[in-house]
Amino acid sequence: MHQHPVRLALATATATALTGGLLVLSAPSAAAAPSGLAGDFNGDGYRDVAIGASSADVGSVPYAGAVVVLYGSSSGVSAARRTVITQNSAGVPGTAETDDRFGNSLAAADLDRDGYADLVVGAQYEAIGDRDGIGSVTVVWGGRSGLSGGAVLPRPSGLSEWGGYSSGIATGDFDGDGDMDVTATGQSRTYLYNGPFTRTGAPASHRGVDELGSTYEVFAGDMTGDRAAERVYPFGVDGDSAGAIHYMRHDPGNWDAHPGSDYARLELPDADGLNGVIADVDKDGYGDLVLGDHGDPRDGNSVNGRTGGRITVWYGGPNGPDPAQKPTVIHQDTAGVPGGGEHGDRFGSALSAGDVNGDGYADIAVGAWGEDLGTKKDTGTVTLLFGSASGLTGKGAKQYSQNTAGVPGSNETDDAFGMSVRLVDLDKNGRADLVIGAGYENGYGAATVLRGTGTGLTTSGAKFISARDVSLKGGANFAWAIAQ
Repeated sequence: MHQHPVRLALATATATALTGGLLVLSAPSAAAAPSGLAGDFNGDGYRDVAIGASSADVGSVPYAGAVVVLYGSSSGVSAARRTVITQNSAGVPGTAETDDRFGNSLAAADLDRDGYADLVVGAQYEAIGDRDGIGSVTVVWGGRSGLSGGAVLPRPSGLSEWGGYSSGIATGDFDGDGDMDVTATGQSRTYLYNGPFTRTGAPASHRGVDELGSTYEVFAGDMTGDRAAERVYPFGVDGDSAGAIHYMRHDPGNWDAHPGSDYARLELPDADGLNGVIADVDKDGYGDLVLGDHGDPRDGNSVNGRTGGRITVWYGGPNGPDPAQKPTVIHQDTAGVPGGGEHGDRFGSALSAGDVNGDGYADIAVGAWGEDLGTKKDTGTVTLLFGSASGLTGKGAKQYSQNTAGVPGSNETDDAFGMSVRLVDLDKNGRADLVIGAGYENGYGAATVLRGTGTGLTTSGAKFISARDVSLKGGANFAWAIAQ
């Protein structure tokens, strides 16, 4: 099985190959005023989607990395309406170098308060001077014509070679002051950048986070209803390979006990997971913590919970998730969920939240990129679970693969369909669409888009966009990461 670090034709015959510059085949329409929507990079009122290709060649430079931005419209997205961003793009800091892996992690937010969403891009192995593999975080600025230009955020001091800084990035208003903030992590280095940001990349302030352990993921959302997002840092520890769950909550009173920090560090001692998402699946006004625990039990150790993987839901409240609650557990053997748990499925290795059918409850897309179907190994599936007044359940769950009627392509060994997922309304119909990454499709990766409707997802009009459709070269790893 591969290790995670993690057919649309081009609409124009004059598309040129990617040489490292910024490529726009069809400029997105500019609105009279920016929409202010999260994820709307050009302010036209349609959300856009940014997809990483961290192993893309830039010119003759292998594994330098790129990000492809597909602009939303009344008809959704297409390969024709795109921007390709690399470290050789005009105004983007740095230079495309071998093994930078620009685009390995992504997040979006309006960091400079101009009404346009900006894109935060991790380059996990960016070199600093003669030190290889340090990592960096770059902001690419939104505007009327889409994303362009950028700035590098300050790096933590003391980063060592091959530290992998920026392996995980999340955005949110972490202190409730109305400005969007950024956190980035890699190994034991975790950093917080408080907004607003200037166009030079200078945050209002920045600091390290309490030592957590070896962590490569972070995600954020408001679990307490106080309009300040909590930051969740899952990390592996000896004896708990499924991941310990600690989170940071804004708490000005914490300053007295811990001068210099107005955040309290809390733990869910019985929770497991190596990735996750926060969303209100029961519509009670509090974000719920959905954790992906995708590993298999090892050596009789039940910490990893379930063969084939599982997800758990810890419901939010005014004080955050109650550590004493019994979480909802869903896996492929749960009633209503298609399939069955098998070794190596990796159910829960990718998660995203959005309201697919417009009923006001957040739904959850679950990737299982290691799923075997028939003789096709690691071909992958995605399962859609629906939120309800009683929370997240298996009732009505739908599973999708490349052999599902209407989904482009076909199941093939090592496609890794479901390596990444993103629920986002791309056509402004009030229903979230599903973007699915197949990170190894044809050796270079592809994304499939299914539209959201009042009855859920439809495969009618499904779109398939491969790395070659957007002029990416090399192995690419297109759609290993999608901006949340």
